[in-house]
Amino acid sequence: MTDIPSNPTIDDVLDDVDSERARLDRAGDRWMEGGEARSSARDQGLRDAVRSDIDSGREWARQQAAEARGRIEEEPLKATLYALGIGVLIGVFLRR
Repeated sequence: MTDIPSNPTIDDVLDDVDSERARLDRAGDRWMEGGEARSSARDQGLRDAVRSDIDSGREWARQQAAEARGRIEEEPLKATLYALGIGVLIGVFLRR
C-alpha cells in the first residue's frame, strides 16, 4: 500500500493520478495487442463457423417452408381462415 502524506499538496495528487493513468494506459495497450493477435488468428475459424450457421439456418428455413406448404395443401380452408384472422388483427393494431 502506498504511504499517504498527512498534508498532500495538489502536485502530489496530480502526480499520483498521472502515474496511475499511465499505468492503466499501458495495461490497456497490452490487453488490446493481445486481443488483436488472438482475433486475427481466429478470423478464418470464425468465418467458417458463421458460414456453417448460415447454411444450417437456411436448411432449417427450407424445411419449415416445406412443412408449412404441406399443411396448407392438406387444409386450405383452415389456412385461409387463419391468414384472414391474422390480417384482421394486424389491421386493428395498426389502426390504433
